[in-house]
Amino acid sequence: EVQLVESGGGSVQAGGSLRLSCAASGLTSDDEYLIGWFRQAPGKEREGVSCISTSDGSTYYADSVKGRFSISSYNTRKTKKTVFLQMSDLKPEDTAVYYCAVEEYGETMNWPDYEYDYRGQGSQVTVSS
Repeated sequence: EVQLVESGGGSVQAGGSLRLSCAASGLTSDDEYLIGWFRQAPGKEREGVSCISTSDGSTYYADSVKGRFSISSYNTRKTKKTVFLQMSDLKPEDTAVYYCAVEEYGETMNWPDYEYDYRGQGSQVTVSS
């Protein structure tokens, strides 16, 4: 079973940067996965922020974060990958709980629409003006 361990997050002023990390273990070496983040802010709909494909490295970014967020992955071994979300030029509207998530055999363009096969515990990101 896939397990996700998140780290990072915190509080920062507008214009600052933060990095989220997600260590995904228990992956099956021959399967294809999307690994990324969605966020949930109080009173707002869930938003699929970004993901990366383990098969070809293709990525997805929500329009709201394009040019400010960058996702990358590091392969510890075939069954474990660490994915990073570098968040720059943060804005107060980026304030939310960010959840690492995994979708098996997904398409990056559909990232916002998935229910996600696995989810992490969530990390609070707070951006003050």
